Amino acid sequence: MSAVLAEARREFLARCSALGVGATLFPGVLWAKVAAGVEITDASIIAAAEIAGVSFSDEERTLMLAGLKRQTAQLNALHQVPLDNSVAPAIVFTPLPRAGAVPTGPQRPIRPSRPTLGAAPSSLEDLAFAPLTELAERVRRRQVTSEQLTTMYLDRLTRLDPQLLCVTTITRERALTQARAADAEIAKGRYRGPLHGIPWGAKDLLAVKGYPTTWGTAPYRQQMLDTDATVVQRLDTAGAVLIAKLTLGELAQGDRWYGGMTRNPWKLDQGSSGSSAGPASATAAGCVGFAIGSETLGSISSPSTRCGVTGLRPTFGRVPRTGAMALSWSMDKLGPMARSVEDCALIFAALHGPDGHDQSVHAAPFNWDGDAPLRGIRVGYVQSAFDLPAERGHATKPFDDAALEVLRTLGIDLIPVEIPVAAYDAMRIILTAEAGAAFDDLTRSGRVKELAQQGAGAWPNTFRTARFIPAVDYINANRVRTLAIEQWDALMQRVDVIVAPTNSGQLLATNLTGHPALIAPSGFREDGTPVSLTFVGRLFGEEALLTVAKAWQKATPHHLRKPGL
Repeated sequence: MSAVLAEARREFLARCSALGVGATLFPGVLWAKVAAGVEITDASIIAAAEIAGVSFSDEERTLMLAGLKRQTAQLNALHQVPLDNSVAPAIVFTPLPRAGAVPTGPQRPIRPSRPTLGAAPSSLEDLAFAPLTELAERVRRRQVTSEQLTTMYLDRLTRLDPQLLCVTTITRERALTQARAADAEIAKGRYRGPLHGIPWGAKDLLAVKGYPTTWGTAPYRQQMLDTDATVVQRLDTAGAVLIAKLTLGELAQGDRWYGGMTRNPWKLDQGSSGSSAGPASATAAGCVGFAIGSETLGSISSPSTRCGVTGLRPTFGRVPRTGAMALSWSMDKLGPMARSVEDCALIFAALHGPDGHDQSVHAAPFNWDGDAPLRGIRVGYVQSAFDLPAERGHATKPFDDAALEVLRTLGIDLIPVEIPVAAYDAMRIILTAEAGAAFDDLTRSGRVKELAQQGAGAWPNTFRTARFIPAVDYINANRVRTLAIEQWDALMQRVDVIVAPTNSGQLLATNLTGHPALIAPSGFREDGTPVSLTFVGRLFGEEALLTVAKAWQKATPHHLRKPGL
C-alpha cells in the first residue's frame, strides 16, 4: 500500500471514529455516515476507489471532487422519492438473443393425458398425495367434491404444520367459499378445466387481498396489500381454490423465516431448503394439491430437490410477476411445484402470457399435449458433469447414471454437450445490486436489523455490500450476460432439451440466461431423502422440455413415493 493511500485511510478512519463509527468499518455504516452529510474529501475518494478496484492520480481526484459532491446531492434527492417494492426499473431485461426468438402461432386448447382411475378411495385422505391429473378427473366426474378435498387438505395443514412450519396464513374462509362455488358450477355442467376445484398454496410473496403478505420476515409481518397477484387472479379464473399462504425464507432466501425453519417432510430435523420452502414442504407432505413458488437463483430447484417434488421454473418473461415481491427484476420467475411433470404443465397453462403490467412478459403459445411423442425432440446431456466421479464431488452419480439409462431405454439418442464457459460467478453482482435496490429503503431506514438472520451471508450484509457495486460494473455485467445468452443460443440450436445433474453448473448459468428448467425426483439416499435430475429447455421451449421430462418420469417410480409423516 502506498504511503499516500495509507495516510488517506488513516484520515478516513479517524473521521469515522470521530463520528462514532469505531475502527471496524462496515459498508452500511460508511454509506449511512456519507448519507448523513459527511463531507467528501480527497481521503474518502481514495478509500472509495480502493473498494471499487480503481485508482486515480492527485490531479484526477482534484477534478473529480466537485462532480462527486454534485452527484451526492443528486443521490440524496433520489433518496427522498418514495419507491414501493412494486415499482420496476424503466430498463426491462430480456433473455432474447435476437429478433424473432419468441415463438408465434395460435394458442390451442391444452390436451391433458387421460389418467386411468382406480376404484374410489376408501378414505378421502387416500387422495392427499394424488397427482393433479387424478384429482381433476375425480372432481370432473363428481366422485369427490371440491369442498371435500378442501376440507381434507385444510385439516392436514392444521395437523401437520406444527411439525413442518410451512404455513404463514391459512385462508380458510376464502377457500371454502371458492370450493362451494366450484361445486355449484360443476354440478351445473360448467367445468372450467383441470384446475377447477383443486386446492393450492401460494408462496407468501404473492399478494392476496384480505390476508397478510409477509415476505417471510418480521418487518413485513403485518403487511396488507390491497390486490391479488396476477397469478392468483389467473388461478381464481381457472377455478382453483387457495387454501394457504406458504412460507419462504425471509425475503426469498433459505428456509428460515420469522416463525422458524420450514422442515423437510422426509427428514424433519432438516430444513426444506429455499426459498420456496413452504410450497415444497406442503406439496411433498400432501397438504395441498399443488403450489406456486418462485426462483431467482435456485428457489424452485433447491427445495424441489430437497423435498422430492416436481418443479417447473419457466422461461424468464413467461409468467407475470405483478403482485409478487421483487428481489431481482431481471432474474425473478414464478412457477408451479407439484407431484408430476404433467401437473406442472397443466398449472403453467393457466399462468403464462402478458397481463399488461409486467413489461418483461412476452406472448407465446403453450400448446400442451399430454400424449405427444418424443419423436423429433433432440436431447443433450452435460457429459463432463455426468462423467465426474463421485469422489470429485458428483455425489448423486449413481442416480444420475441410472436416469440416463432410462432415457436411452425410451429410444432417445443422447447428444453430448457442454455448458458454455462464461463469467457466471462474476455476474452474480447483478442479483446483488438489484436486491439492494429492491430493499434500499429497508436498509436506509435501519429496519434491516429486524431480519432474523444477520450473518455474513444474510440479506442485511448483502444489501450493505450492494451499495459498493459501481453502476458501470453492473451495466458491464449485463453486457457480459449478453455474451452468455448468445453462447447459450448457439448451444440450443443443436438440441431442444438438456439433461444435467441438478447441482451442476447449469443452475447459475440458466438463471442468468432465462432458460426454463424442470426439476424432478430421481431417487432416494440411504437416509430416505430425495435427489433430483434437471431438464433444461430452450427459451419458450416448455412444450418439448415437459414432454421429455414426462416420458422419463412415467418410466420411473420416484415421484410416487410418500414421506412417512
